[in-house]
Order: sequence, then structure tokens, then C-alpha cells
Amino acid sequence: MRRINIVLTFACLLTIVGPAAAAVRMPAVFDDNMVLQRGRPAPVWGWAAPGEEVVVSIAGQTHIARADEDGKWKVALQELELARPTNMTVKGSSGTTLVFNNVAVGEVWLCSGQSNMVWGLAAAENGKQTVADAEQPNLRLFFVPETKTVVPAANVDGRWLPCTPSNIVKTGRGSFSAVAYYFGRQLQRELGVPVGLIQSAWGGTPAEFWTSRDTLARDPALKPLLHNPDSALLYNGMIAPLIPYAIRGAVWYQGESNVSRAHQYRKLFPAMIANWRNDWGQGDFPFGFVQLAPFRYGGQNPENCAELREAQLMTLKNVPNTGMAVTMDIGNVKDIHPRNKLDVGKRLALWALSTVYGRDAVYSGPIYKSMAVEGNKIRLRFEHVDGGLAASDGKPLRDFTIAGSDRKFIPATAEIDGDSIVVHSDGVSQPLAVRYAWRDDAVPNLANKAGLPASPFRTDQWKGVTEGK
Repeated sequence: MRRINIVLTFACLLTIVGPAAAAVRMPAVFDDNMVLQRGRPAPVWGWAAPGEEVVVSIAGQTHIARADEDGKWKVALQELELARPTNMTVKGSSGTTLVFNNVAVGEVWLCSGQSNMVWGLAAAENGKQTVADAEQPNLRLFFVPETKTVVPAANVDGRWLPCTPSNIVKTGRGSFSAVAYYFGRQLQRELGVPVGLIQSAWGGTPAEFWTSRDTLARDPALKPLLHNPDSALLYNGMIAPLIPYAIRGAVWYQGESNVSRAHQYRKLFPAMIANWRNDWGQGDFPFGFVQLAPFRYGGQNPENCAELREAQLMTLKNVPNTGMAVTMDIGNVKDIHPRNKLDVGKRLALWALSTVYGRDAVYSGPIYKSMAVEGNKIRLRFEHVDGGLAASDGKPLRDFTIAGSDRKFIPATAEIDGDSIVVHSDGVSQPLAVRYAWRDDAVPNLANKAGLPASPFRTDQWKGVTEGK
């Protein structure tokens, strides 16, 4: 817990009966045990009496700011690299001193989304044993409570905690996010530096709740979303208060609540990413996300989820510095919350280690690249073949369909031919298009030899079932 020292001079005593804003204050994200992002300027900010001078000191750096007429102040720490934890001191000219203890410098990641990101470690597969073994002093956890605000909030009710078995279960609903934990643990092990995880997630929430009003209002296709009174409220209450705390990037697990409007998600999801990046002011920071796992959505067209996965795939291809963890092999068609969160976190970490930290690692399964019609067959080519294509279970490839000019897709035979796949069916003599795993509960088996599954895809651009919704 942060320590507050107050120097009681006569002048300071007078302020005790005056406005409470005279004391230097800071957002909750600045706390004992926090992780400051290494290798880049780190903003530090807070509030004080208008005109008050504030001095911030850490690791030999000293920065001075003066509170503006609204009582706001801000400094930017120079790039930090520390081998061991230290203290940060913030002094106000009115006599208030804040001392933050056990401050680490390392990698900070924001972990957000809906219930599959919320899902606690204790409730995940092998979670109880993992919690019991979770004595990780160089992994630090910050939990943002579920909060809605009509305007962007200035603060949240949270604190940084070192990762211990008892601290994990003190955060969130039951325990800290399993996906976030496994992601952060893998990074900490591989990088050998402290890792800070900020969990800001809420189950059952669509992406528009996490997007600012200004962003939604600027796009005619998204503006109608403002009719929902909850749109932007989670951005205001759970994202805005964290800005501009220095982070390396974000990981995101969401989409289930947008499945029925998958075509709209093609615009909404990239707009949300751009919104966060623009407001943070750190450029196009890395943004990794999880493609939805197989699940049988009752009462909906089974192609809805396929189109949501396609929107996620399009985001991967069109939005720079993004990564996608495919989970088609680790879902549960009867449970929207598959319990295997270990592989989800590890796949996100593989992407980060390879593309963000420059490690030599295979981080993606096959991604569809192109097709060519060869008589009564279609040949498919892929990116991220990495050692060759394979059937993950050793069985014939499944969940491929093919169609001709009538646009009616029927089951097809698919065979690996070198680094490509040849698809055909006796029922389609002049094929035009192929689809793979194109339904909500598909459990396909195409992978690369590194064991990472292929993303669902389609080769056509015919009108989808969610277009216009």
C-alpha cells in the first residue's frame, strides 16, 4: 500500500481545513508494486492545488511539473531500465509526499474483453493447482472493477498486487483472468523481466461498449450503436482512466456478444483498436486478440459466428501490428467458456514473443492466401505453413465445402499436396469457391507441423448472412 507522509508546517495545517485538492493525489494505477513500462517514456500524472509544484523522483531521474488552473499535472519519465525494484517519490510544494514502494520496470500489458477474458484462473482447467503454484513475484496484477460512466472517468478503484496464490483470488470474480495470467507468465519466463498485467474486462459486453462516443459518431455505419445507452460506457469507466499509463500493448478476447452483427464487426473492431491507440498516444502499439472458439450458438444462423471469425481475420490482415490466436482446436461446442485457457494464453504469448520481442518462434497456424481453379478442383495456398501442412489429429482433413455457380456449398474432399491443399467434390464439376470451418460449431483439423491450427476462411466474397444487420 502506498505510504503518504505529510509535513505539518503552519501553512500546511491551514490547508487541512481548506480544499482537499491542496494535497497531491494520483490515479490508483500508480501504487506500490506497480510495473512501469521499460524502454519508452512513461507518463506520470495526478492532481494538486492549482499552481502547486510537483517533483517526481525515481532511479536517479527528477522531473518537475506545476499544476494547471484545473489542478492537473503531468511529467514523462525518461526510458527506464532497472535490474531490481525501487521506490518512486512524488513531492508537492504544499508538503505532501507520496512514496511508492517495490516499483518494478518491465513489460506492461492491458488485458480486456468479455467473459472469456474475465474467466478466472481458479475456474480454468487445472486452475486450482496453478493458483497454488502461482508464487510469481515478478508478475504483478492490477484489476479494474466493472464500472460504467457517462463521461470518461479520471480514476479507477484498483491496486497493484504481486502475483501470489492469495492475491490471485483477491482480484476479479473469484480470481484473476486465466488467459491474462498464462499470457503474462509465459512472457515473464521467456523475457526474464517483470511483467505487469492490467485486467479490464466485463462478461457479456459487445465491442461498442468499449469504444468511445466520438469514435462511434464519426462513422455512419457505427453511429446507430449510440442508441444503445451502454455504448461507450465501459470505455469511459474502464479504459479512459488508464490512459496514458505506458503499456507495451493489449490483448483482447471478445466477440461472442457481436456474433449476430458480424458484418458490422468488420468496421467496429478496427475502429475500437484505432480509438485506443489514438487516445493512448503511443503509436500503433501491439494488439493481440483471440479468434472465437467452436460453440453452438442456439437460435442463430450457424454462419453468424463464421462471419465474426472472418471479421477477426480481416482485422489481422488489414490493421497493422495485430496478432490473432486461433482456438478452433481447443473449444467446446457445448460451452461458450472452454476451460483450456493455458493454450490461449500461450498462443498470445507466442505472437508477442515473435513479433514484439523478436524471438524466433512459430506463432501462427496456416492463414489462407490464395486459390486457383484447376479443372474440377481448387488449389489453396497459405501463409504460415512453417514446416508443412498437417492434419492435427492424423485423420483426413474435414470441414471443407465447395460450390459452383449456384453458390450451394456441399462437403468436399481436401488433400494436402506439398504446401497447398487440393479440394474437390464429385458433385461440383466447375467449382468457384471453397469454405473451411464455416459454421459456429465446426471442429476442423487443418494445422501446420508446429501444431498451430488454421483459421477458418472462405475464398468467395458473396453476401453474408449478417450483412445489413
